[in-house]
Amino acid sequence: MRALFCVLAATAALAAPWIPAHAEQGTPDQAVAMVKRAVALIKSDGRAKAFAAIADVANPSFHERDLYIYVYDLNGQALAHGNNPKMVGKPLIGLRDVEGKPVIQEMVELAKSKGKGWVDYKWPNPVTHAVETKSGYVERLDDMLVGSGVYK
Repeated sequence: MRALFCVLAATAALAAPWIPAHAEQGTPDQAVAMVKRAVALIKSDGRAKAFAAIADVANPSFHERDLYIYVYDLNGQALAHGNNPKMVGKPLIGLRDVEGKPVIQEMVELAKSKGKGWVDYKWPNPVTHAVETKSGYVERLDDMLVGSGVYK
């Protein structure tokens, strides 16, 4: 058993440099910084330009490791989504996590009541393909919320 562990540890150590950067997990501080960059861009360049930048997967300002930006109006309709552009334009207020928690509704309520903060939920991790706890950080900007999330 110990020999197997040593082989696995050595294999992981040798393979680590070859793991793509997008496979690494973002941190809460990185998520907050990304949200602040998105808010600043929306304020300076307007929604159309900012939403295009958020959707551009080649833009490292809004796609770093497993982090991306999402934007919802205060009715839960997706305005921009860096990971799944097919969500844009859809009313997602009723979207629930695997445990039945109304994720977008809670984000909207938080944005309306406190202006910013974290919402925890269970979500499939696109890197590991497992359902994991994810924390979404959101900030209200006018009639919308801007957010990003990290897996714990």
